[in-house]
Amino acid sequence: MSIEVSAGTFSYHREKILLRDISFSAEPGEAVAILGPNGVGKTTLVRCLLGFLPWEKGMTLLDGEDIRKLRGRKLWQKIAYVPQAKRQAFSYSARDMVLLGRSPYLGDFSMPGRRDREIAEKAMELAGISHLAGKDCNTLSGGELQLVLIARALAAQPEYLILDEPETGLDFRNQLVVLDLIRRLCSEQNMTVILNTHYPDHALRVSDKALLLFGGGIYQFGRTDRILTAEHMRSLFGVDIAVWREQMEAGEYAAVIPLEILAGREERWS
Repeated sequence: MSIEVSAGTFSYHREKILLRDISFSAEPGEAVAILGPNGVGKTTLVRCLLGFLPWEKGMTLLDGEDIRKLRGRKLWQKIAYVPQAKRQAFSYSARDMVLLGRSPYLGDFSMPGRRDREIAEKAMELAGISHLAGKDCNTLSGGELQLVLIARALAAQPEYLILDEPETGLDFRNQLVVLDLIRRLCSEQNMTVILNTHYPDHALRVSDKALLLFGGGIYQFGRTDRILTAEHMRSLFGVDIAVWREQMEAGEYAAVIPLEILAGREERWS
């Protein structure tokens, strides 16, 4: 069981390739972080991976099957997507929003039953938002809303969870709450998680593998400890950095320390 992109290529204008022959995979219990500067195609990659945008070449494979052959409910029972948190056009309570995650298991005119409500409650418990159940989503903070959207995804009981910048715009504590939840989903639920992030620190904290997008179709993929190096980060973001590691009782912790902005970005990796 795995999710895999095989030789994926995409461009909005054919004369300018945004993603070129990208291949990567994630196994059960693994987290993969996608990093890169603005405009290199991180969100586009996620949209292609999910089938929202068609690959020009290549494909997404879910458990060895082309995702294009999986239709409707069958697909969304396996995979769940959490977009960047935005205010809702309609007023739902947090409980009702999470309950929407059961939609792949309901018929066109079916109503959620007792089991659906129980699963939604457990999803809220897992995300740590049970205390928000009766609150209007329009009154929640950005961090609270992000956790509600994650709980909605978890209510589908997916094997694969795709997150688009789940920690962006959150305060320091809520960023850590989201990162801790991702790690627990992988280690305790054996879930596969793929996330876009702007933060190398966060990728170091939660991911097993990293995919670096340099732009122009150039990318690097591999184990996080081998890919998220100071050299690669300098090339990716044009910032001179050091990677600091500290061994503690609870395990090894790593952090990215910015030193200075480089006058000219180093030559990108090929």
